[in-house]
Amino acid sequence: MKVCIVSDSHDNRTMLHAAVAEAKARGAQMVFHAGDVVAPTALRMLQPLGLPVHVIHGNNMGDTYAMFMLAQEPDSVVHYHGQDAGIQIAGKRIFIVHYPHYAQALALTGDWDLICCGHDHRPAITRVDNVKGGQTIIVNPGTVAGVGPYASYAMGDLETMQFELFDVPAPEEAKPKKSVAEIDRP
Repeated sequence: MKVCIVSDSHDNRTMLHAAVAEAKARGAQMVFHAGDVVAPTALRMLQPLGLPVHVIHGNNMGDTYAMFMLAQEPDSVVHYHGQDAGIQIAGKRIFIVHYPHYAQALALTGDWDLICCGHDHRPAITRVDNVKGGQTIIVNPGTVAGVGPYASYAMGDLETMQFELFDVPAPEEAKPKKSVAEIDRP
């Protein structure tokens, strides 16, 4: 199963929709949003795309009651988990948390196959050796809103556990100064 991973949309409906639409065109079947949606109505832009969206609130919580109510609407694609989420999808144990330092700590436990995080707006895909002798993958897709040098999202295949970062497609005047490929990563 292919998944789209986004974070830190900060009410930028246009960029969020553009990223998820492109990911769907690339074969994504589900979305993980690692927080900082802010206004839950921003997620309404994803409804027509029809992909299930697993979302947490992050530190810019916005209206958590409205988020809960949005998830309860008939035919809603939104699955709201609160401050974090531990879910099983396609036989993989996935944890969604907003903060990278929590993601790092959780990865070390070996209890999760994939951890999605955000917050610092710095895209990275990291493999962490865990205490159980395996590896856990941490995916930080950066900020889909482009709050910082560029807008980005991630995609991955839960069967192969291969993940990749992408620039969010945007109108020419909104394009970032640097692309994901041009940024030095640890």
